[in-house]
Amino acid sequence: MIRVLFFSVRASRLVSALLLLQTRGRMTARELADALEVSVRTVYRDMESLGASGIPLYGESGPDGGYRLMEGHRTRLTGLTTDEAGALFLTGLPDAAADLGLGAVAAEARLKLSAALSPELRERAEQSRQRIHVDIPGWYQDSDETPRLAGAVSAVWGRQRVRIRYERWATPHEVSRTVDPYGVVLKAGRWYLVAGSARGVRTYRVSRINELEPLAETFTRPAGFDLAAHWHEYLATFDTRRFLDEAVLRLSAEAFAGIGQALEPAAARAAAESAERDADGWIRVVVPIESVERALPALLSLGAGAEVVGPPPLREKMRRTLAEMLARYEDGLPAKE
Repeated sequence: MIRVLFFSVRASRLVSALLLLQTRGRMTARELADALEVSVRTVYRDMESLGASGIPLYGESGPDGGYRLMEGHRTRLTGLTTDEAGALFLTGLPDAAADLGLGAVAAEARLKLSAALSPELRERAEQSRQRIHVDIPGWYQDSDETPRLAGAVSAVWGRQRVRIRYERWATPHEVSRTVDPYGVVLKAGRWYLVAGSARGVRTYRVSRINELEPLAETFTRPAGFDLAAHWHEYLATFDTRRFLDEAVLRLSAEAFAGIGQALEPAAARAAAESAERDADGWIRVVVPIESVERALPALLSLGAGAEVVGPPPLREKMRRTLAEMLARYEDGLPAKE
């Protein structure tokens, strides 16, 4: 088994070396060694093997030397492996590929795709890579730590039922669920597991999965289930499901102008649609909220340019919070003479 694996790895490396020479032209032994992550001595042996197998390869000595394929030669060893084919959609998303453990595989797929292109198209693809970069996470936030992601993806591919221990916002905060993993979604730098359960199709943030145990059972994926279509529908109804109440606010013109920076997009849109100007020039709006506790920090960020009119529990919570803040600052003031 070890011997078969050795030859498989070496064969893959020889193909990679050949494709590198085809796509980049002349390369020194050091450049090849760095690209293949092997020693220069290994590169010398590999080049000898390629030449002995009939590949029209020659080496040049000197400062401008290196290895080169004969003019006009193009290898047809560009067939993708199963893993490489599966990683094609990630070739432009290196961070996502790395999260899934497919960073090296996606790089290999890119190399093979590049080798299959004409020189003109290859140059265009390289220019695009140098000019367009996709950075998934939003501003001022790091990507989630997702130690259970690899296990979740493995279960998705194997159609393997899993038991998860999941931390959620509602009480009880930690629950155990047995689910059928249908797919994973990357949204704003965060990975989500979409899975079937006794309660229907549910979405779980992967970073909040504390344990993931593969079970011996497999499942049948529902006929016609489309992950992208499901996700779009999930997003379309997401705000409706989580916004369970409304808040009535009075805003100064300045606070109203900056509401998009303080509140979520759905709340900012609702404010714009419901805006009515008072006789004193302030603007009365109605915005959706999840709960009193979750609404309070965002509304406090609006500062003195905002007044909570209702509901009464939110107004009272705001009043008590501001009174406590004021008392704390007053206690820290120097005594008046």
